[in-house]
Amino acid sequence: MALASDLQWSWTHSSRELLDDLPIATSDGFAHSDTPPARRVALLEAAQLHQLRNDADFMERVRTELARMRAVRAEAITAPEVVYYSPEFGISELLPQYSGGLGILAGDHLKSASDLKISLAAVGLFYRQGFFRQGVDHGHQSERYETYLASDLGAEDTGIIVSVPMADREVAAKVWKFNVGRIPLLALDTDLEQNSVHDRAITDRLYSGDQHHRLEQELVLGVGGARAVAAMGWNPGVHHLNEGHAGFLVLELLDRAWRSGDTVVTARDRIRPHVLFTTHTPVPAGIDRFSGELIDPYLSFWARTWSAEINDVAALGADPTDGVGVFNMAALCLGVAARANGVSALHGEVSRELFTAVPGGDHITSVTNGVHARTWVHPITQDLFDSHLGAGWDLGDPAAWSQAVKIPDDLVRETRTRTQAPLAAMLAERAGVELDPDAVVIGFARRFATYKRATLLLRHRHLLEALLEDQTRPVQFVFAGKAHPADVPGKELMAEILAFGASAEAHGRFSFLVDYDINVARAMYAGCDVWLNTPVRPHEASGTSGEKAALNGALNCSIRDGWWAEMSDGRNGFDITTSAITDSGQRDLEESASTHTAIAAILTEFHADRIEAGATARGAGPSQAWMDRMRDAWVSLGPKVTAARMVADYQRTLYQPMLDEIGANRI
Repeated sequence: MALASDLQWSWTHSSRELLDDLPIATSDGFAHSDTPPARRVALLEAAQLHQLRNDADFMERVRTELARMRAVRAEAITAPEVVYYSPEFGISELLPQYSGGLGILAGDHLKSASDLKISLAAVGLFYRQGFFRQGVDHGHQSERYETYLASDLGAEDTGIIVSVPMADREVAAKVWKFNVGRIPLLALDTDLEQNSVHDRAITDRLYSGDQHHRLEQELVLGVGGARAVAAMGWNPGVHHLNEGHAGFLVLELLDRAWRSGDTVVTARDRIRPHVLFTTHTPVPAGIDRFSGELIDPYLSFWARTWSAEINDVAALGADPTDGVGVFNMAALCLGVAARANGVSALHGEVSRELFTAVPGGDHITSVTNGVHARTWVHPITQDLFDSHLGAGWDLGDPAAWSQAVKIPDDLVRETRTRTQAPLAAMLAERAGVELDPDAVVIGFARRFATYKRATLLLRHRHLLEALLEDQTRPVQFVFAGKAHPADVPGKELMAEILAFGASAEAHGRFSFLVDYDINVARAMYAGCDVWLNTPVRPHEASGTSGEKAALNGALNCSIRDGWWAEMSDGRNGFDITTSAITDSGQRDLEESASTHTAIAAILTEFHADRIEAGATARGAGPSQAWMDRMRDAWVSLGPKVTAARMVADYQRTLYQPMLDEIGANRI
């Protein structure tokens, strides 16, 4: 159980393989191959346990993995200098406590902090029903929810219960702890008997879409999270807010300063050196805002406590551009943060402009997002890198990645062929489609938000149909992703993709994989030759899906937005020309045409050798020019896109300077 409960298995292939080899319990019919490891171990029957104990080879593997795990746990963080707060954490598809990019980033942040031995802990919420599982019903997205127990996911009961003040009551929240390698992750859960039926449901689902529900979740995360940290005996110097969802932590920190003799005004200055804020939104619509009518009853508690006017407390979240009576969570965070950052160089520029009217908005810097290599790179490709790049590639070592130019062509081709197997199996099972081994496989997988423009290719449908008919330069498109249950326009985009994929004009070469999660994403990153990204610039704050694909050997075809804007060099992928037209409809038409132009060039380059050999030649694989471009991408992007680089940047440019300035002072 120790091995199954430590989340190191989520990025240690040998541990995950061992746990996957456990027999599936059958006594109650609830365990399946996708059951979380801790639950799977708990359900093992006596006869199965006896058989495992008598399997010498299996037990030797157990001892090896336990030794590896315990060596890491021996250096577990017990007195974190930094605490990282986020509403979601994407550790594994078997721990459904995430919805999308923000959570995946948070999970990768923790894993890399563990790898680098950063003195960091984390705080989130425990969602009994997680995020929704996706289905398709008559060509449209459907949603279903499943119920999870924290213990089944490997959580430890800390025995701590904190109290969170709401409008007219106190809500109790239980504190669970997950071990993410060296990093402890606390998760607050309000599903307790002493709470009312309403309050037990505060942490039921991630992003329900209801403003009242979200407000109370964010109070539990921010205020309850800060109290959980104190109850653990931790005394961090830096509180790192991953987006504004945890911003109510500011109220708890202000209260601590007030209890030490500060006024509300001077308390802001006192807590400022301890707060770091990372913003992820490049557009005003992405910021959490609450009306005065909704939030004032909750702020009244703090006004009474501090003997302050409610207007003075509400002013903590004021953004002059919002008008009167709006509480802006980003303004709350920026108003007290000593430092703030966006998540790419371009996003830093956009954020300084977006928050120009908010105190602190002018000093937003940037740390470009990265991805945890051992989580996202296919194990076969990891073996290739381990043998040819040497130690340090997963940590972003440029010297290691420079060796990628020496990987022989035959090994690159063989590796790419083998790593397409999971995607081929998934397409066959979920879409009833065969993966063409000769086709350029182009992937698109992300949240179906309108600005990401999943249907951009369909704006020139005749061009798309011509691509799919081309037997000389075969191509196959694979789409995946979810729309938020309340996002009707996003669902309509998905319905368009599904409808076209089902049409005769798609020729079975335009597929959608249902029930998008980390497992589907990994299969696509390892199996696609090209990663397509078509957001409205500059609405993609960073994006990380293309980084994961790049590590696996896929080439990006993207609008120059987010991370790609600073890392594209003309050789490591393909740029989609951005239109200067301001009219959104005409802009989309022009950029759709540019996307088709880029894809046409991709198909010509990929198939160049087989075209030269004859249009009917099969099995030639990617051209020599394509192979050279893949290696160029590894050399130029490998050192830049890892989360190890990202977390090291946070440590060097933000965490350590803040800790140095704080010294022994704590709040």
